[in-house]
Amino acid sequence: MKVLFAGTPEIALPSLRAVAQAHEVTAVLTAPDRPVGRGRRMQASPVAECAVELGLKVLRFEKLNGSAREEIAQLGSEILVCVAYGKIFGPKFLALFPRGGVNLHPSLLPKYRGPSPIAAALLAGDSLTGVSIQRLALEMDAGDILARSEIPLDGTETAASLTERAAKHGAELLVQTLNAIEAGNEQAEVQAHHQASYCGLVKKQDGLLNWDRSALELDRLVRAFSPWPGAFTIFDGKELKLHETAIPTELDQDVAMESTQAGKVLGVDNRHGILVQTGDGVLALRRLQLPGRKALDWATFLNGTPNFLGSVLGGTIR
Repeated sequence: MKVLFAGTPEIALPSLRAVAQAHEVTAVLTAPDRPVGRGRRMQASPVAECAVELGLKVLRFEKLNGSAREEIAQLGSEILVCVAYGKIFGPKFLALFPRGGVNLHPSLLPKYRGPSPIAAALLAGDSLTGVSIQRLALEMDAGDILARSEIPLDGTETAASLTERAAKHGAELLVQTLNAIEAGNEQAEVQAHHQASYCGLVKKQDGLLNWDRSALELDRLVRAFSPWPGAFTIFDGKELKLHETAIPTELDQDVAMESTQAGKVLGVDNRHGILVQTGDGVLALRRLQLPGRKALDWATFLNGTPNFLGSVLGGTIR
């Protein structure tokens, strides 16, 4: 089939490559180049860079207005394939495609409709997630389900590792679904809309740890927001990034555990790392980063930050 592929971030790359190998991609629709870094240098989206490598036409519209629709109509695409494009498609745009549109969503719909389903699954401590291929509809993530693939979780995943797994699962499932549509034997399942749950956009401040929460919740937060927006706390009036944490078991006998003050740095355990009291249980900090410095393993971090032990994390940035 002739496919217009719409996507922007890295999670869409396996799907773009797989679809381009199995079908004719007439063009790739992606977000315009954006300024990044301190120098505000313009940078193309990961999907745009991949499309160029594959020799595909790239479209970068700020708005999907009449002129954009006119240019896309001339491509003669039969179907729209969307993987994290970042914008909602209106009825006039969807009408350009005789076979409609399909979307890859990294959750088991109708669970976690919205822009952050991977983080939502990790924050909730789910033992199972997956990917869904759905028909594009005017309401976000509400279209009929064409296919699903489950992904079991063991509680050690980060957003980065789960995104990579979901991208691979999704690419395979997407091509299978397109092949079924081309053959005319796809099967659609109406979503149970009353069972839908939603997740919102993740913001930088969401990564701030509240030490009154349990160790289990905080460990999930660190993993759910790795690498973006990143989990952090406040130490000595500065932002301290926490790249890796763990729930410690069988602590060393000589670690003082008298404190009940949430955020208190209790000591160290040679197997688990730096131990911090939470509202329920102890969290081990394993990889940390101060502003302007590299991320360090816990032992190296302590060597350069001797006043960390015994401090209380939290507060405000000075």
